[in-house]
Amino acid sequence: MSAEPDPYFSNPRLAELYDAFSSHRRDFDFYLPLLLSADAVLDVGCGTGELLHLAHDAGHGGRLCGLDPAGAMLDQARQRSDIDWVHGDLTTVDWTNQFDLVTMTGHAFQVLLDDDQLRQALSAIRRALTEGGRFAFETRNPLARAWDDWTPEHAREIVHRGAPVRMETQVETPVTGDLVSFTHTFSSPDWDHPETSRSTLRFLDLDALAAHLSDAGFTIEAQFGDWERQPLTDSSPEIITIAQRA
Repeated sequence: MSAEPDPYFSNPRLAELYDAFSSHRRDFDFYLPLLLSADAVLDVGCGTGELLHLAHDAGHGGRLCGLDPAGAMLDQARQRSDIDWVHGDLTTVDWTNQFDLVTMTGHAFQVLLDDDQLRQALSAIRRALTEGGRFAFETRNPLARAWDDWTPEHAREIVHRGAPVRMETQVETPVTGDLVSFTHTFSSPDWDHPETSRSTLRFLDLDALAAHLSDAGFTIEAQFGDWERQPLTDSSPEIITIAQRA
């Protein structure tokens, strides 16, 4: 992963809002059993650490480690001190054969914007895994064109500390290639000014993803099209992958 965190996640005010805007996450129902079946887990791009918190509360008795480049997000995670939190990214750590499972949730995999970043990340993940260890992650299916719904008309609103906070998303068009750039604008009547962050995500297709995993020394154990483990089709919203260190 790039050492430069997304502005959304590096802003303390927005980091505090992240879990509220990401509530009722169906992906956690998918990932949690995987965490509970592994003795040592690394969550790359762990954000506020919510998934690791859930694993700990569910009785995970082994090693739980969260890695994230955004200090503001880790400040939220570190409100719990019973988990190992590491400030950095896959280029700043050097773990070897330490984890049975590595996860990347919340579409963190999509911040790897070019082939060099992807190769470096997959190499570091493979090195961190024990023999036969697994890498579980998801990326949005480009054929489903999720970004078509990232418009101000689909704005979301929460109540935080008694005041409404609105998040609007605007995609930069035209979208060309596999990179999609967009802005999030957050506003509240309690704030002096809106907060805006710009992000870019990569939408890898299925064939390219498979090639990168194979080149990095992974075999695909399973793939699903949604969090209910339905088969992957052209219309599936997700490409959810469990890959094993070959």
